[in-house]
Amino acid sequence: MNDGFFRAAAATPVIRVADCRGNARAVEALIRAAAAQGVQAVVFPELCLTGYTCGDLFLQRPLLQAAEQELAGLIARTADLPILAVAGVPVPVRGALYNCAAVFCGGRLLGLSAKTCIPNYSEFYEARHFSPAPACMEATYAGFTVPLGNSILYRPIGWEDCAVGVEICEDLWSPAPPSTQLALAGATLLLNLSASDEVIGKASYRRDLVRGQSGRLLCAYVYADAGEGESTTDLVFCGHNLLAENGTLLAESKPFSTGLVQADFDLARMAGERRRMTTWQDAGRTAAAEVAFDLPAVPFTLHRAIDPAPFVPKKESDLFARCETILGLQAAGLKTRLSGAHASTAVVGVSGGLDSTLALLVCARAFDLLGLPRAGIQAVSMPGFGTTGRTKSNAQKLAELLGASFREVPIGEAVRLHFRDIGHDPEVHDVTYENSQARERTQVLMDLANQSGGLVIGTGDLSELALGWATYNGDHMSMYAVNASIPKTLVRHLVRYEAKTAGGDLERVLLDVLDTPVSPELLPPKDGEIAQRTEDIVGPYELHDFFLYYLLRFGFAPGKIYRLALAAFDGAYDAATIKKWLGTFYRRFFAQQFKRSCLPDGPKVGAVTLSPRGDWRMPSDACANLWLEEINAL
Repeated sequence: MNDGFFRAAAATPVIRVADCRGNARAVEALIRAAAAQGVQAVVFPELCLTGYTCGDLFLQRPLLQAAEQELAGLIARTADLPILAVAGVPVPVRGALYNCAAVFCGGRLLGLSAKTCIPNYSEFYEARHFSPAPACMEATYAGFTVPLGNSILYRPIGWEDCAVGVEICEDLWSPAPPSTQLALAGATLLLNLSASDEVIGKASYRRDLVRGQSGRLLCAYVYADAGEGESTTDLVFCGHNLLAENGTLLAESKPFSTGLVQADFDLARMAGERRRMTTWQDAGRTAAAEVAFDLPAVPFTLHRAIDPAPFVPKKESDLFARCETILGLQAAGLKTRLSGAHASTAVVGVSGGLDSTLALLVCARAFDLLGLPRAGIQAVSMPGFGTTGRTKSNAQKLAELLGASFREVPIGEAVRLHFRDIGHDPEVHDVTYENSQARERTQVLMDLANQSGGLVIGTGDLSELALGWATYNGDHMSMYAVNASIPKTLVRHLVRYEAKTAGGDLERVLLDVLDTPVSPELLPPKDGEIAQRTEDIVGPYELHDFFLYYLLRFGFAPGKIYRLALAAFDGAYDAATIKKWLGTFYRRFFAQQFKRSCLPDGPKVGAVTLSPRGDWRMPSDACANLWLEEINAL
């Protein structure tokens, strides 16, 4: 099913009240236009074949007969189109009249979903003509015998995560919308046929309803509104069509426009979210009549924008607000931990790199919250074999500008002694050479914390934890890891935000930190410059953060993540590069779980994190073959 994506549209035709033939032709034209655009389901407004504003004409047999006749013709004329269509009709059954959504596909009427909540207040007087939806029953209409009621699911055969439910206008505005029960019965795509007149303030409320219901039900929600051609005797309709997914508005029509509005919905994502959320599962299951139908697959090119930086808001104002919130969460977490431990000092290893810079900035905020002098923050530089003058200088300047205490503890002599003790040749620049430096630094920090009765503040970020890019029992360990749930792509923006906020000398230092290549600085420099660039070894962090987001947040398969990455990074990385680093990501993610299984405490700031105590529990010896085989087959 196109990686779980399903294209649906809301359509507002130009109609004439009581002109069933003309209205059916207008609906047909939009069905054909939708099918030509690869739309797989299209929904039209409430009572669109007759017009919603017919009034007492709904009691006239000629109108009801014409609506039935024109629907039958519409079904026949669109039989060759690979699309599910839903249009509003008045349906007389056994002495009652029901406001129905006719659901049809492939020349077949599949069912008649009836309106449950019949408004009879203010400008609405539907109870004068219509009865509430009955319990599901059989009805013969337009030459077909089908179920009629408010609890019908329409399932396209072979589309694993797609189940369609329908409600009508006021149903959504009621305290207990039928869509809730339909979703609990399995509906992932909910369609609403509406005739909602326009008054001041109603559009924003309508928008909130649609967004809220899609978020509450973990579903795709498509709302089609009546527009041009409805009677303006007392009301005006503007065709306010809305398409939302899990609380996010994907598309909406312009006021007083007609035609199609479409979006590509990720129904597999919705199904995955439901499996993940136990409160959804606890809500209980409901029964619904189910109608299976054939919906041919068509060539599909994704028309949905895929954000290459899912952790980073696009708008600068949203980004700055996000940064302030995250920094506040980090500082509040550290404040509580320092207070609970009765610690008046915090020990931070500062390298002049991004992560330690962010940790030091958070420490400054936490000490301000506690009313403690910033001199209690011990910023410790521990130059080793790969330390450059640039990073060492930035670390010292940063500490001084923030008012922290700065201390330098060179580790070269201690590491060389260690090499002699274990019989390691210092000219062999292997993993032992690198990790010995990281572990020596951690020992220094722990001992300094013991001396001062303080806490060692961890600096490693979420991206490093995902890749295992940390030395076990080295920089992997601390007493409180303030950056543990922040991906590298967001770390950059947090530091940049603090730079813009600070101004002056502090801004200049922070901007230079941002301009410094990401490196652990464990190998000797070349001509005084950093010789070891992390992204040359493990791959671009922007790719890995993208992979991480979709793996953890939604449980997507590698193939889907790969295809999303192709769309998101089009023009930035070719397919071979994305595949290469995707394989690297999965191999490292599985192989390095043992490091994540014993992580120190740290504050959760977003939906994606790897704490073994809450968000991610995985055996350290799990086999990655299933995932790697899928990648190799791409």
